[in-house]
Amino acid sequence: MSVTVGIAGITGKFARELASILLKSPNVTVKGYCRDPAKVPQSLASRVSLVKGDAYDEPALRSFGAGCDVVVCCYLGDPKLMFEGQKILIDACAAEGVPRYVASDWCLDYTKLKPGELFAKDPMIKVKAYLDAQDKVKGVHILVGMFSEGFFASHFLNYDAATMTFKYWGTGDEVWEGTTYLNAAEYTAAVCLDKNAVGVIRLVGGRSTFKEIAASFERVYGVKPKVERQGSHDNLLKLMTGQREKDPRNIFSYLFLYYHYFMVKGLSYCGPQLDNDKYPQVKPVTWEDYLRSVPLEKLPAAMENVGRNV
Repeated sequence: MSVTVGIAGITGKFARELASILLKSPNVTVKGYCRDPAKVPQSLASRVSLVKGDAYDEPALRSFGAGCDVVVCCYLGDPKLMFEGQKILIDACAAEGVPRYVASDWCLDYTKLKPGELFAKDPMIKVKAYLDAQDKVKGVHILVGMFSEGFFASHFLNYDAATMTFKYWGTGDEVWEGTTYLNAAEYTAAVCLDKNAVGVIRLVGGRSTFKEIAASFERVYGVKPKVERQGSHDNLLKLMTGQREKDPRNIFSYLFLYYHYFMVKGLSYCGPQLDNDKYPQVKPVTWEDYLRSVPLEKLPAAMENVGRNV
């Protein structure tokens, strides 16, 4: 049976990975939606049907959604885009009879959080509520923990590449859930082709403690990293709330501290009960698997390079 998958925001790094995987299936047709089709790599552009438009162009969105069996939203942006933009896209899908909509999630389990707790995920909470109220289009929410590449990026403050130092809050025995961009795209492709897949689906590549990730680093690269404790959970809470109160507009001075807190406190775990077994054709990529796939010198910039080789 042929399947048409629409990807909104197809120029993004995750969207490129997803499109590349979907196109490996001979029975899949991919439609893409973006503001500038010229930014779609030629390797993809020659094999997908592209519709030009922005996130608020209702006629263009309806044209994009027409004929799709499932639409995947790969938007990434400010809160307005992540809620209002998705809301308009959902409405277009409903109007065109698209049966399923994969929300732009791929993150920790925000369904366990209250609005305002992890403010960056508030739009996702609102989108899920909006989809839950729909009768024409079913929502799909794929939760993967964090992207493994991000754990080692400088902005996340876990790993200092210059000194090969791992820095943690708490005890270091807290579990970190991570899935690579490619592995998340593989799972998402499988979900797209599973017409019965609806609701919240938890698909995680690896679950390891901070100390276990550091030990994997040593096994893979043959280098013993430094491991430093930054402070307790309470110390982290005081720091992140203090930074936010001091300069709320400087969001990047505290945003990732909030992510740290909700991860190490175990308030937003996808697991331990996961849905990986529903898709045995996809091999979960553990933290150590990921490290074995990336040369040490390329680890800090790996996130920036996602989607460049499709």
